[in-house]
Amino acid sequence: MRVDHLRSLTLFLAVLSLPVHSSVAATPLPVSSPASQQVDPQRLESMHELVGGFIDNGRYAGAATMVVRNGKIIDWQSWGKASLRTNAPVEKDTIYRIYSLSKMITATAVLQLLEQNKLQLNQKVTDFIPELQALRVYKSGTVDDTKHEEIKTPITIEMMLNHTAGFTYDFFNHSPVHSLYKKADLFNSESLDDFLGRAVELPLLAQPGEAFNYSISYELLPVIIQRASGMKFEEYIRENITMPLKMSDTAYYVPKEEMHRLADIHFEKDGKLKAATKGIPHYAEKGRGLNAGGAGMFSTIGDYARFAQCILNGGELDGKRILGEKTIALAMKNSLPEGSSAFIPSQGWGLMSGLFLDIPGETSPVSEGTFFWYGGSTTHFFADPAQNLIGLIFVQHVPMDAHGLFNPFRESVYQALD
Repeated sequence: MRVDHLRSLTLFLAVLSLPVHSSVAATPLPVSSPASQQVDPQRLESMHELVGGFIDNGRYAGAATMVVRNGKIIDWQSWGKASLRTNAPVEKDTIYRIYSLSKMITATAVLQLLEQNKLQLNQKVTDFIPELQALRVYKSGTVDDTKHEEIKTPITIEMMLNHTAGFTYDFFNHSPVHSLYKKADLFNSESLDDFLGRAVELPLLAQPGEAFNYSISYELLPVIIQRASGMKFEEYIRENITMPLKMSDTAYYVPKEEMHRLADIHFEKDGKLKAATKGIPHYAEKGRGLNAGGAGMFSTIGDYARFAQCILNGGELDGKRILGEKTIALAMKNSLPEGSSAFIPSQGWGLMSGLFLDIPGETSPVSEGTFFWYGGSTTHFFADPAQNLIGLIFVQHVPMDAHGLFNPFRESVYQALD
C-alpha cells in the first residue's frame, strides 16, 4: 500500500472515531478520506504539527480543527485541554463561545426577512427602531465635552450589515467615542431593550455610509429581526436557522446538562495560562445576560461547519434551504464604499462576513471570493467557493489570535491541496 494512501486511511479512520451524542454530533457532514477529495494527507500533517506545536509549547490550552472538501469532512482533530481549571480535554463535541462568528447567523436572519418582503436593504433603520432618530455624529471634543453634527444620510439596513452605519465597538481606542462606549458598558446589558437604551445615548463615530467601522450594528439588528418577524430574536434564530440545519448545540446559552462540555476561555498571566472565571459578559446560563447578535452564541466546530457548508452550497443543506442562491450571491459581493476595506486593503465585507478580494495584495494562498471571519476568543473559519473548501479552527483564548495561529493554519490547509 502506498504511504500516502496509508496516511489517508489513517486520517479517515480517525475522523470516524468521534464521540456519539447524536447522529449530527457524531458526523455533522459526510466523511471521506483526504486523498479521495484531492488533498494530500502527508502535507496535511504539516497543519497537525503546526497546531499541535502551539499546544505543546503552552501558547494555547487546547484547539480543535476541521477541514471539509466537496461537502465532506476529510480531517477533524483536537488537542490539549478545554479547561485547565478542570483538566477536561478538548473533545470533538466541545462547546465554544464563538463571539463574532455569531454575526453570520444574525445576517442570515436579516436576509431571510428580506426574502419574506418584511424589510428592504435600502430601508431606513428608523422604520424599525425609531429610538435611533435622535442619533448624532461625533465631530470634536473630549469625553466630557463632545461636539456633534447632524446625520447627513439616514442609516439603512445594508449599512448595519456591512458596518458602515457609523457605530463602533468599545474595544477600539481611537477617539473619545470609544471611551464613551466603554463607559456605557453595553455588553453588560441585561436585554436587547437595555442595550438599545444605552446605545441611543452614544454618538456615531462617522457619518453613515462613509466608511467601514466594525461595530455594534449586529447587536442592534436583533431589534429589527424581532420587530419585523414578530418573534423573539433567539426563537427566530432557532426556528429558522439552527433547527432546520440540525445545529443542536448552537444557541445563546448552554443547557445545564451540557455545561460540562463548555470550554473555558484562557489568558496568560505571569507567563502562565489560566482559565478566566470572571469578566465574561456572555453568560452560558439560559435567561441571563444579553443575547448579542454579534457575539452571543455558543456552538461546536461541527455545528458551525454545517452552517458554513450550507452557505457555501448557496443556502441549502440536506434538503433544507434557508436562503436563496441569488440572495447568497448578493451577500457575497463586496458592499463597502470605494476606498474602504475590512481592516486590511485586500479584504472587503459583503452582507454577512469578511471577503478576500484583492488577491495581488493578499499574502495568503487564498481564492478571491473566499468568505471568512473570526471570533474574539480565538475562533476562525474560512469557506472557499472556488475550491469547495472549508477550514475551521476553534480555540478559547484572549486576546484573539494572540500568537498568530490563524494565518498559518489557513495557509497550511491550502498547501495540502493537490
